[in-house]
Amino acid sequence: MSLLEQIDKSRLPEHIAIIMDGNGRWAKEKGKMRFFGHQSGVLSVRDVVEGAVEAGISYITLYTFSTENWNRPWIEVTALMELLVSTINKETKTLMENGVRLNAIGDLKQLPSRCVKQLQQAIDKTSSNTKCTLTLALSYSARWEIVEAARQLAEQAVQGNIKPEDINEELFAGRLTTAGIPDPSLMIRTSGEYRISNYLLWQLAYAELYFTQKLWPDFRREDLYAAIIDYQKRERRFGLTSEQV
Repeated sequence: MSLLEQIDKSRLPEHIAIIMDGNGRWAKEKGKMRFFGHQSGVLSVRDVVEGAVEAGISYITLYTFSTENWNRPWIEVTALMELLVSTINKETKTLMENGVRLNAIGDLKQLPSRCVKQLQQAIDKTSSNTKCTLTLALSYSARWEIVEAARQLAEQAVQGNIKPEDINEELFAGRLTTAGIPDPSLMIRTSGEYRISNYLLWQLAYAELYFTQKLWPDFRREDLYAAIIDYQKRERRFGLTSEQV
């Protein structure tokens, strides 16, 4: 029986978030430049997204480029931005074929204008797709996102549109970049690192965390299925006892 056949379709994680880590190390192990690892990682993205659609996952969010990544060497950042543009151009057709709607979160105004243009075109073109929503976290920082949400609420309070006592979890979550998207049920990180690196700090409050030693360019849909199967073996209590669940 294949891993896909072992998945209980009635207990799927609605939203899977992934930290795609290990591109640079993968390239270094092969005696290549770091950019070679990023290029190879694109193949993993394609296979994993197609696998997510095949399994019936409704939302998948990929940590594509963090605000901290801007501090990397200029040549690597430039190459990554060019890779982003070329990948969006090439993969839009695949997204359409698989019924995937593209979305993006983060401080997008920090991206080069050419990237923003190509990204928006792909978002518009795939907007009517309904099988799965693929969100790219670009120039993203969870702390930035939380501070930005707090700033928006403070501005509304000063303007008299809301009262401080009106602010609750639901109102706050509505100001996050993921508003309208269910929180991740499962978060996967590749490369053997055991941290969430400023990624979806609010949204991951009750997510199951899954860590694998595999470097991202080696991660494929079968690895995604293995993570889902592991998730389905866990008991999600949300603060309750086993008997209450």
